[in-house]
Amino acid sequence: KNKKSAEKKSQDPWYLGSGFLLFWLILFLAVVVPLFHRVPKAKTIEESPKGDFIAQRAMGTLYELVKIGPKVVGSFNNENRTVEFLLNELDQIKEHVLDEYFDIEIDHQVVSGSYIHWTMVNMYQGVQNLVIKLSPKNCTSETYLLVNSHFDSKPTSPSAGDAGQMVAIILEVLRVMSTTRQTFEHPIVFLLNGAEENPLQASHGFITQHKWAKNCKAFLNLEGCAGGGRELLFQTGPNHPWLVEYYKKNVKHPFATTVGEEIFQTGSMPSDTDFGILIKYGNLIGLDMAQNINGYTYHTKYDSFEIIPSDSVQSMGDNVLSLVRALSNATEMRDTAAYENGASVFFDVLGLAFISYSESDGIIFNYSVAGVTIILVIISLCRISGNCRVSLACILIGFILILVVQIVAFALGIGLPILIAYYFDKYGLPLTYFTTSELMFGLYVCPSLFGLCLPSYIFLKFPRNPHISLGQQLHMILHGYGIILAILDIFLTIYGLRSTYAVTWTLIFYVLSLTFNLLTSLHDRHTAWMGFLLGFQIPSFLYATYLQYTLIRTMIAMMGRFGRSNNPDIYMSGINALGTVLAMGFLIPMVNIFRRPGFVISSLLVIIGVSIFTASSTHLGFPYRPRTNVERVPYLHVRRTLYEYDGAVSQDDSGYLFNFQDRRGPAPLQGTSVNLSGLVGISDDCGKYMMCGYPLYDHRWVKNRLNAMWLPRTELIDPPKVPKVELLSKIVQADKKTVRYKFKVEVTDHTSLFIQPYDFVNITNWTFPLAYIDQQSTYHVYFSHGKDSTPLSFFVDFFKSNGDFNVPLFEMGVSGHFIGDKGDKISQEFAASFPDYAVLVEWPTSYQRFIF
Repeated sequence: KNKKSAEKKSQDPWYLGSGFLLFWLILFLAVVVPLFHRVPKAKTIEESPKGDFIAQRAMGTLYELVKIGPKVVGSFNNENRTVEFLLNELDQIKEHVLDEYFDIEIDHQVVSGSYIHWTMVNMYQGVQNLVIKLSPKNCTSETYLLVNSHFDSKPTSPSAGDAGQMVAIILEVLRVMSTTRQTFEHPIVFLLNGAEENPLQASHGFITQHKWAKNCKAFLNLEGCAGGGRELLFQTGPNHPWLVEYYKKNVKHPFATTVGEEIFQTGSMPSDTDFGILIKYGNLIGLDMAQNINGYTYHTKYDSFEIIPSDSVQSMGDNVLSLVRALSNATEMRDTAAYENGASVFFDVLGLAFISYSESDGIIFNYSVAGVTIILVIISLCRISGNCRVSLACILIGFILILVVQIVAFALGIGLPILIAYYFDKYGLPLTYFTTSELMFGLYVCPSLFGLCLPSYIFLKFPRNPHISLGQQLHMILHGYGIILAILDIFLTIYGLRSTYAVTWTLIFYVLSLTFNLLTSLHDRHTAWMGFLLGFQIPSFLYATYLQYTLIRTMIAMMGRFGRSNNPDIYMSGINALGTVLAMGFLIPMVNIFRRPGFVISSLLVIIGVSIFTASSTHLGFPYRPRTNVERVPYLHVRRTLYEYDGAVSQDDSGYLFNFQDRRGPAPLQGTSVNLSGLVGISDDCGKYMMCGYPLYDHRWVKNRLNAMWLPRTELIDPPKVPKVELLSKIVQADKKTVRYKFKVEVTDHTSLFIQPYDFVNITNWTFPLAYIDQQSTYHVYFSHGKDSTPLSFFVDFFKSNGDFNVPLFEMGVSGHFIGDKGDKISQEFAASFPDYAVLVEWPTSYQRFIF
């Protein structure tokens, strides 16, 4: 029988092995990619019945909102033009409310406050919220649903994607619900907050100070990291699985994964949302959803109306409207605390279905599937032993060897793509896939396939027991991979990862095929068992590649703002490797059943070689393109003045302070029209001066300060204004060991204070949050204002045990930022010299360092 099988194999066309792999590639391109990008057709006013979300109307609102331009907190655009536009829109909605069904209240909140955010005090003054409450007539419920998004923007950004489209969606949902004879139980509060990018100030002001905040129990947070595609549900709860069940039952276009939630909550992604603020300071529960496909324009001047497809707005609008209607009628809203029941495992399947279950059920499920896998593999080995008339001990010894081979294959499948990523970064070539994403197939997917296939190919070349057929040996190779996944499933579950579901569901389809084969005689035939295996691997392959593609499309643009400290290629290669291992681990060894499997391996090597050459030596591997795939270049035009204790100026200079956003740093700009001669890192200054002696803009600049760079300039910069710092008083307290300093600073709309006590001097009290004292060696107060530009007045108490206050006690740095100002003529000429693939975010800044 084995001889006949060998003869039949020798007659097979040599290209069948490659055709086998090509089938799976075509399946991915024909099924996964179209379903991933599938969105509903945008509805128009003429064609749609009353009560539907109409994208045409929302797009009209978005167009007018985007026309205002950038909406930075403190700017006229944000504090006046945008607020006036939104109030006018709300007045029009109010005029058409069905008064016999609903009550509507509009509150314009102007709020000030402060809290600790990451490594700084986040302080705000006079930021604005527009808060709308829609209630059914004669409503007695005191439990409200909150729907939140923001209308402010990052500097230079018209903010169509982040988050103008969300504001337009909220207004359309409000418009539809207030004009449709479909009532609900719980009032709905719609929050349009005016300071999210600062970061997260206005939502903090609402949830801690607004009159309706205490009644809000659950929320939907709508964010935009891009324009196009479906919105991803990427944070839930916490610990309220009923919210996920409502999502499951009511959304029309599901798109969600626990994997995205766990990745985001590691804090490794360069983004944050109001979700955390509402949970931490309001004790709320909620769902966090964001548009995140095509995020290359995020936070840039290219985040314009033209990049927002009306179809994607329709998709999210349908989902938000359905969720708002469902949650505003939820019985769980009456007492949310009673339904706290742990986290959820959730994911959509190609956008066609949604699966969810509790974390506790998931743990049982994972262990059960892993256990069943191990048991069925043992039963199968016993059957193989009986059929080929080889002792079970001999079969087990052979299987142990196969298991070692598969462990090597698994390690190579994961390790080879990561190794390529490491060497590309080592030689200064990260992000080659940033524009030409197809390169990832050759750089990461093919090396993973090569690693998975090579060990079994070599193993099968060695002489085998003549009583064990090739089909049986191949079956045992797949069993080895199944055992590896089962063990991985168990350990990841013990570790506490809910994302383990991806491994579990991969195993399920193998277990199902093995079960059917064991229940029939197919298991005992040479290769007949492959029919069930291939049939069940199709859904497994489709989901694994769908998840892989989701993570790639979601995260690839983020790699352009991942910072210089981390190698983004490690993340992208890891995603591709894991996705390939899950999708193809049970399939790639099967090329050994075809004639000339070595040709498949050689083909993979050729593809890898061509891809490496293309990525490293052609323009296709250059990461950036004008407008669509840009290099982000944030920098400040700095005037720096350092004052000594006696008031003398020890340094007065100017230059440009760069905070490059991606791994390549300034390298892509070298040799272009921009003159960066003299550009140096500032890390050496960080050991000499407080906060390196530069006006670090916010917590992200502070975190990245060792990678910041300074380009000196001969001509001094004359900023629009230098904030006046006035020492109002210096009063020794009654204990004779504490002195209180009172200051007044004429702030700009974005100002940072840095305070560093000298040795043996401690801060014991101040105007800012007391909990921040002793958290940092250098204190950072990030201050911004909206409508209220009143100077910042504050006090600080310093304790010194010997009571000697006639010597220097502390340093204080004050930086004033003039966002929106183009700077002087030299600065404008410098900005104009950058290549067209560089998108600039820059403004003048003054920095004063004082010693008191």
